Amino acid sequence: MNYTISQDTAFPTVTLHLSKGEQVQIERGSMIAHNGQVQLEGHMNSNGRKGLGGMLSALGRSVTSGESFFITTATGTTDNGELLIAPANPGAIRELKTDGSQQWRLNTSAYLASDAGTGYQMVRQKLGTAVFGGTGGLFVMETQGAGTFLVSGYADIIEVNLDNNEYVVDNSNVVAWSQSLNYNIEVASGTFGFKTGEGLVNHFQGTGKILIQTRSIEGLANLLMPYLPDNSSNN
Repeated sequence: MNYTISQDTAFPTVTLHLSKGEQVQIERGSMIAHNGQVQLEGHMNSNGRKGLGGMLSALGRSVTSGESFFITTATGTTDNGELLIAPANPGAIRELKTDGSQQWRLNTSAYLASDAGTGYQMVRQKLGTAVFGGTGGLFVMETQGAGTFLVSGYADIIEVNLDNNEYVVDNSNVVAWSQSLNYNIEVASGTFGFKTGEGLVNHFQGTGKILIQTRSIEGLANLLMPYLPDNSSNN
């Protein structure tokens, strides 16, 4: 994947540079503009499956991961195709490389784009992790294939490297983590974190990387809640 990310801005965009016949997959609704030398085609987010099986696969992925039922494939029609995309989240964009030895797990809504030869599968989480966590419910997204993924987060994204040690991250701030890491979702402290203001945390252990967003949509929603109109008072 040949691309550039806009710099020196809190709201970055990605310009994808496509040669003739080259394809990339992008999250549905992420396209801003293109130069007329790119063809866009929407299809079910079924990881290549066709027919009824593909429809059920796309539906299952949408329900379990929060991703769109559809995904868009962009194809260059000349050697000078340019496609401008951006995530729904107002924040940073990062690259993830995948191959036979390195795959990633992605939090809900982190996916932005990837090489056409890559994909992701839904992996069942441990029951306790699934019930209490916000990282995909009963299932979590796991990348497949060799290539490049682009992921996004709210505000900035920082990277933490673990070397056979551990790290604790607020559950709503996790963007992506190495498949090689073990993790559990736990109560931060006290009774569901009421004493510290924290709720659930991801406790990672092992060797690998974690991408962490410095703000969360959940935190913004809680901040705005007191200022929103209370419909019950109008009844």
